[in-house]
Order: sequence, then structure tokens, then C-alpha cells
Amino acid sequence: MARTMLIGAGGVAGVAAAKMAQNPDVFGELLIASRTKARCDAIKADIEKRGFGKNGLKTAIATARLDAMDVAATTAMIKEYKPDLVMNIALPYQDLAIMDACLAAGVSYLDTANYEPPDEAHFEYSWQWAYRERFEKAGLTAILGCGFDPGVTQVFSAYAQKHYFDTIETLDILDCNGGDHGYPFATNFNPEINIREVAAKGGYWVADPNADRPEVAVENKKAFDKGWWVETAPMAIKRVYNFDQVGEKDMYLLHHEELESLGCNLKGIKRIRFFMTFGQSYLTHLKCLENIGLTRIDPIDFKGQKIVPIEFLKALLPDPASLGPRTKGKTNIGCIFHGEKGGKPVDYYVYNICDHQECYAEVGSQAISYTTGVPAMIGAKMFLEGKWTNKGVHTCEEFDPDPFMSELNVQGLPWKETFEPVKVP
Repeated sequence: MARTMLIGAGGVAGVAAAKMAQNPDVFGELLIASRTKARCDAIKADIEKRGFGKNGLKTAIATARLDAMDVAATTAMIKEYKPDLVMNIALPYQDLAIMDACLAAGVSYLDTANYEPPDEAHFEYSWQWAYRERFEKAGLTAILGCGFDPGVTQVFSAYAQKHYFDTIETLDILDCNGGDHGYPFATNFNPEINIREVAAKGGYWVADPNADRPEVAVENKKAFDKGWWVETAPMAIKRVYNFDQVGEKDMYLLHHEELESLGCNLKGIKRIRFFMTFGQSYLTHLKCLENIGLTRIDPIDFKGQKIVPIEFLKALLPDPASLGPRTKGKTNIGCIFHGEKGGKPVDYYVYNICDHQECYAEVGSQAISYTTGVPAMIGAKMFLEGKWTNKGVHTCEEFDPDPFMSELNVQGLPWKETFEPVKVP
């Protein structure tokens, strides 16, 4: 049995901790650390109340207060607790500080979202990929973006490439949340991160910047590795898709982090796009908040104090961790591939459907937190069982997908597949 340190105490962290407690044969001891110790204590109490365990075993859980931006304090706590793995399920602003602490303490690392600077609505892997040589030389593993998207979507891609394709030409990642929480406006994960992501410019990856002609004006094309980023205005590209067990939904093209690594690692890839569904009420509220400046990330003066508007807005909105009891409906997240196998064209769609109320009954969360927290636990399990231990800094498609895919079926996120998908135009 291993010892794990989990940094973070939001909805996703609560799910990951609960799922670890359901697998005490692997996760024998767990330390939950966060800036607010009371939230860590609440996660521990909920797990103990639910009586999670297996075969007479239970995970021994401790809690602690920690400011993860304090590298020295984080390093000291890691050295004192001596975990086999540090799981970073805090804000993406903290990724580099926690990676620095892991290197200083000599412990491997896992997170669910790539680094994003606090003062810029921009994320990419370059900051964390810069750590590759240091982790490799230290004999440590860093697993980046092990949630659902990114995370499972990359495992789906590796699985498709391994079993069904010689080359993959196009990939569309579709993220649909068909849930209803009843609020006029709320976000299903951290409001600050969610709004920054949605309000950013759209983007997709192509091998040839002249081959794809979107129906909207291209704002920028930037060379990257084997291809190009094509950038559009926010929410400029819309599609309608009929999702299994959810129904027809409007979805919009977003820039998303896994496009960057998949553009490097999929053989023959020519285009990767990411779409996410949004209701009109959400978009109307978001546009209003943007227009009055509440989504700004730069500090402003207010009664002699500096405040960041989006942080103030976050304080006004419902805590995503509180949405579980009132959210009904299902999510549907998956990948549609087109390519070739043995010289013949192949279309393939692999996806997961997750029910909000079933998640709440099991671990007290809505499905958005569940679909991120469960893969984080599985990624940690893969590392602790010696199945994902490549030294250096890696994204999820760089590991063997088969054991992870098997665990999805066991741990609450079963997947479906079809070779006759409806393609996205």
C-alpha cells in the first residue's frame, strides 16, 4: 500500500480522495492539504461517514493546512510526510510551485490541468515541458493533465491509435454537459478557471494552415511543432450535435490544452478540434458579465484596495462543490476519429456518459467533478502500481492506454464505442 499526498480541497479533490478511499489496497495512507484546512477536514469526515473501504481495509487519512505557492513550506511537508506521489488538484496557477517542491523533495507528481499564469488568460504546456530534463535526471515521473479533458481524451486517443488506426487524420473532442442545476448562472468547476477558459479566443490545430477554411475570420495563425494553431474569436464556431442519452445541444469551438500535445503525438494527424456545449442562458449571462468588467483578471482600485474582478465574481457565485444535490441530467464526453488502417478508411467514436445524480449518491458530487476526480485517481493508481512510470514529464497519451481504459470501466466511468459515428462538419 502506498502513501499519497493530495493538494487541494475543492469538488474534484473531494472526488479523488473518495475514490482513493474506495481503493485502500493501493492508497493505504492519504494526506489532504489545502490553504483551508477545514475543507480538508470536511472531505475526510464525508469519506468516513460513507464508510469507504474494501476487504476490511480502510485508507488512513490525515489533513493539513498548506499554501502551495510557498515552495519551501510545500517541500518541507512533502519531506516530512514522505509520499510516493504528490497529486496536485489545486489551481493551475500553482503547478510550477508544486513541481519545484516535488523536485526539491524527490517525489513524483501528477496534476489535472496545465499551468496558467495568474495575470494572463493563457495556458500551454511549454512552462511544464521545460521541466522534462530535470524530472528525468532526478528519476521522477510527472503526469500532466490527468482529468477527463485533458486526460481521458488523450487516453482515448492513445487507445484508438494503438488498436484501430495506422494513421489518424482528424480528431474532434466533444464535451457535453446536459445537466441542470437550477441556478440562472453557475459554473460546474472553479468559476475563475471556467470563465477564463470560455472567454478566451477559440483555437484548433491543423497540419496545413491553408487546407482548412472555417466559416469565420481567422484572427491568427501560429506555427507550432508539426503544425499550426488557428485562432478565432471566442465562440465564433458553433455546431449542433445529438449526444447519446442527452439529446441535441449547441456546442462551440474552444482552445483546449490537449490539442497541443496530441498534435505532437498522433501519427498522421491533420486537424484537431475541441467543442463544448453551452446553453443560451449561460452565454447571455457571461456576455453581460464581460460587458460590465466582472470577468477581468487585472487588479482594479476599489475603496483604497486592489481587487481582481473575476475573483470577486467567484465569491458571489455558487461553489461548484455545492451543486451536487441539485444537478440532474448527464454528461457525454468523447472523441471522434477519422483515419486509416491497412489502407482502408476508419471512423471511430469512443465516449463516456455520466449521470449527475448517480455521482452524488456515490460520492456527494456532480458529474463534472466526478469525471475529473476519478481519472486523477486512476492516473495515480497507474503510477503506484508501476504501470505508468516513465521518467520525465509526460501527458497521458504517452503511456500505455490499456490498463487505464480497463480501470475506467471498474471505477465508475465506463466507455462506449462505435465505428459508425455521426461526424462533426
